Amino acid sequence: MHFTTAEITAWVGSVLWPFLRIGAMLMAAPLFGAGMVTVRIRLAFAFLLALVVAPLIPLPPAVEPLSLAGMVISVQQILIGLTIGFVLQMVFSAMTQAGETIALSMGLGFASMVDPQQGVQVPVVSTYFVIMSTLIFLALNGHVALIELTLMSFHSMPVTVDGIARADLWALVSWGSTMFVYALLVALPAVASMLLVNLSMGVVTRAAPQLNIFAVGFPMMILLGFVLLLLTLPVLVPQFTDLLADAFTLIGQNTGR
Repeated sequence: MHFTTAEITAWVGSVLWPFLRIGAMLMAAPLFGAGMVTVRIRLAFAFLLALVVAPLIPLPPAVEPLSLAGMVISVQQILIGLTIGFVLQMVFSAMTQAGETIALSMGLGFASMVDPQQGVQVPVVSTYFVIMSTLIFLALNGHVALIELTLMSFHSMPVTVDGIARADLWALVSWGSTMFVYALLVALPAVASMLLVNLSMGVVTRAAPQLNIFAVGFPMMILLGFVLLLLTLPVLVPQFTDLLADAFTLIGQNTGR
């Protein structure tokens, strides 16, 4: 049995192009791209998904992978995968930013630990928000929806030499401001309440100068901060769900779904 070069190139491309897109998505997406998941596991999972999805997607063009057109297709698939993962990563970054804002208002900005998602030092309140967001993400089957949306993108945005539209890239860049908006919305109740506590402490200090505000104020701020976190917990779920829905909607719009 003899195989032509065109047939071998088509077989390699049918697995290589999906592997590049899925692998880039897994590298950038939250949960899959966490530091606790090694690169070898991510690449193996991406290769397994590429083998599964290869017979189900439109046949890619028979392009030599090492040619100029093959390089263009490779870069395009990596950009699409990174785009999908980056949008969802911004969702978790918004929760991290909200936790940092609340921690600073509580006086816990110095208490930090390693974020399991990004592998950097963040305040403990940010770690709390990241863990809660991860649990909500898993409870809503966000990881399944992410993989499904990535696989569907091969039908709405098939493997071609055409590039990504400039309007789509600008929409992704402008959506970065949404991270700060949602971070402010999540942190606003606790920050506003802590501001009132600080004002009250200032009034008490003026009324009773002999009171040691450092011995009384800081423990009270931390205690009230944790109470406010418990009170705002029911609000966190719908806000994170709305932000997650907006992220999936943006991914669907940019991939043609």
